[in-house]
Amino acid sequence: MRHTHLGPLIFWLVCAGALLTGTAPSESLVMVAIDTKAPGIAIPDDFSGLSFEMEYVLPGPHGRYFFSPENRPLIAVFKTLGIKSLRVGGNTADRPGIAVPGPADADSLFAFAKAAGVKVIYTLRLREGSPSNAVAIARYIEQHDAPELACFAIGNEPDVFTHQYTIYRDQWRRYTEAITAAAPGAKFCGPCATPTRVAWSPRFAEDFGKSGLIVWITQHDYPGGNGARATNFAVARDKMLSAAWLAHYGKFYRIFGAAAQSNGLPFRFDEANSFYNGGAENVSDTFASALWALDFMRWWAARGAGGVNFHTGDRVAAADMNKPCRYAAFWTSPRGYDVHPIGYGIKAFDLGGHGYALPATLSNADNLNLTAYAVRGAGTLWVTLINKEHGPDARDADVTIIADGISRRGRVIFLTAPVGDVAVKTGVTLGGATIGDDGSWHGKWKAVGSSEAGRCVLKVPAASAAIVKFPL
Repeated sequence: MRHTHLGPLIFWLVCAGALLTGTAPSESLVMVAIDTKAPGIAIPDDFSGLSFEMEYVLPGPHGRYFFSPENRPLIAVFKTLGIKSLRVGGNTADRPGIAVPGPADADSLFAFAKAAGVKVIYTLRLREGSPSNAVAIARYIEQHDAPELACFAIGNEPDVFTHQYTIYRDQWRRYTEAITAAAPGAKFCGPCATPTRVAWSPRFAEDFGKSGLIVWITQHDYPGGNGARATNFAVARDKMLSAAWLAHYGKFYRIFGAAAQSNGLPFRFDEANSFYNGGAENVSDTFASALWALDFMRWWAARGAGGVNFHTGDRVAAADMNKPCRYAAFWTSPRGYDVHPIGYGIKAFDLGGHGYALPATLSNADNLNLTAYAVRGAGTLWVTLINKEHGPDARDADVTIIADGISRRGRVIFLTAPVGDVAVKTGVTLGGATIGDDGSWHGKWKAVGSSEAGRCVLKVPAASAAIVKFPL
């Protein structure tokens, strides 16, 4: 029998009522109702991104470039993780003791970008810089590398050294006037401020939103704050996976995202991660970060964000120092690049569908720490379920997915850690497989155990995520 558009929703309401009266079967602890006919919110192809220190653009030991078309393992890892955006900036973009990249450096960077299939957000020096110096490299990039350039940013976290928005606004205007006079096609993003100055974003959108120069309103965010203060590791991991962080996103969105959208502008995190100052050891580098990153990306994609560039690298700038990067997506290894747990979360996002984010209504009578997201695209419905329950009292989730159009057996892939321990740093798998240092990955999709017209039931273990796909 064919289900009408309202059928699954009516079924969901009946089951939800049964849950609330305590008569529902145990396998219906959580239900997710998806409106597959909704228009949805477009997820850009370049949503998934990474952010590196500008210092990485300069030659390393023995004159070799990190970003080089010859760096095949790095290109492979980018492609495996689904990275489509590369931002270069960080504190070293504005650190006076670091050289400003020149034409040869830019050539290698953009040759890498072409080989990896990414677009570059390129940060021009503002602190102790000058419009004339910025013009020289911006004009060169526009003339030689425009196809791989997404936009220019002017300064990294300018609120740290300009302090007042009006000062930054006037500097930004001087720089863009000089650059566009020499490179008329140049496009920009901004203000790239710290999380404490998120109020700069709506002001920037109002001042420059109609200039025709803006690709994104950009902002930085580290929901956990200073990583050096996360000394109680278990508590910090709990917070990373808590509803409190979701509430933080909501407040941030109302200031940052909604302000951009009200001015008709896309918005993006050109730099973000869990904790700043290089992350929190034994927190940002654990499996908790994989579940967090997947949730963070899906939450913002569902609200129309243009993308997330996770700051990463072997070492990152913390104020005027460099320190080991605990929130890294991967570290350099003898065989290529060792993908860390957060990298698995980024890969899981890539597997969870590109297209349009759909409304997903959650019925969760037992208040499991679980989030659910849906995406429709290319004749497929993807559902991402993230069970953030963890610790000795963690509960598995028996989830019923209800959606018009589910008519064949779905397939599922799980993001897991050994014994469901969010504190582990190794042994993470996606589809039962690890990601190799050479970028190889051989994870497997499996048939969902129970699926019928309009309805699918599956178990999502504690401290894991499931990506389910159904042909529509």
